[in-house]
Amino acid sequence: MTIIGKSGQVELEDKMTVLRDRWESSSFALEMMQANPACVVQERDSMAVRSTPPIHAVILNPEPQWLLAAGAPKVGIVREEGSNGDREMAAAFRLAGFECWDVTMTDLARGAIGLEQFRGLAFVGGFSYADTLGSAKGWAATCAFQPRVAAQLSAFYERKDTFSLGVCNGCQLLHRLQWVPFGPGAVPEGEAPRLAHNDSARFESRYINLRVEKSSSMWFAGMEGSILGVWSAHGEGKFEFPNPALQDRAESDGHVPLRFVDDQGRATRAYPYCPNGSPGGIAGMTTKDGRHLALMPHPERSVLKWQLPWMPNEWSREGPQAAPWLQLFINARRFCN
Repeated sequence: MTIIGKSGQVELEDKMTVLRDRWESSSFALEMMQANPACVVQERDSMAVRSTPPIHAVILNPEPQWLLAAGAPKVGIVREEGSNGDREMAAAFRLAGFECWDVTMTDLARGAIGLEQFRGLAFVGGFSYADTLGSAKGWAATCAFQPRVAAQLSAFYERKDTFSLGVCNGCQLLHRLQWVPFGPGAVPEGEAPRLAHNDSARFESRYINLRVEKSSSMWFAGMEGSILGVWSAHGEGKFEFPNPALQDRAESDGHVPLRFVDDQGRATRAYPYCPNGSPGGIAGMTTKDGRHLALMPHPERSVLKWQLPWMPNEWSREGPQAAPWLQLFINARRFCN
């Protein structure tokens, strides 16, 4: 029972959930006019059954590298006009022991820098070219049709000692280039998995929960079975499979390392647990060899405990303040070894 009042006089007295629903009712009324009403109803109804999520980290306290070792592998943090999140991405890789370089598409196009020196590339989030023609479409056009850039990226992808990470806008880019999940040209372009507008018909910025699946991805070595909170912010994050058989193939061949989950840890496409409506709660895709990964949520914004809006009480606030998502970047460092 919750009592609201002042000076000893009771103004409102009812269950907390009833009072909360009254408080939220005007917000949901506005949401019905601004978003997909079906999703608004799902979120409103879910509030009656929400519970503490079963957050669990197989590797709870990854060790950050505060000092950069001599001969540290280099990773290029790649951005385009309208990109953001490059500083957070660089910080995450730096804490894992990488020497980080800021790489713009202009640098690549004019030959100011080459990719042969890098072990990894990270394509960051944001709104390249303001998403005017569709998310990452302008960025992908530069990658595919600017001769020097196309040659550099192709040579990098074909090397067997490299890795790549695409987050949010970078995830949309890697799918347009077909770097994930099957590889360039492996399936007809019209049948390749792609990202579509969220079912909610709006941009979603939420702290959501993901489950790490068993997969071929080197990025998640030792993390399988973890359920972790992470920041997510996108408007076009719904995975679509024009050819349904390719979803079955992706699922069975270990190309799906991450899924959105509900408060019981079950994979779901229900809103708001899954902010975009992806089938099977798919949140990211990886290649068969596990070197290339594209995901919509933002692990680079969730590598330090102070970045997390909520975590279990039993997680220590003492000592190194790295959060479990740092292990993803540490695994990339171990791959380089």
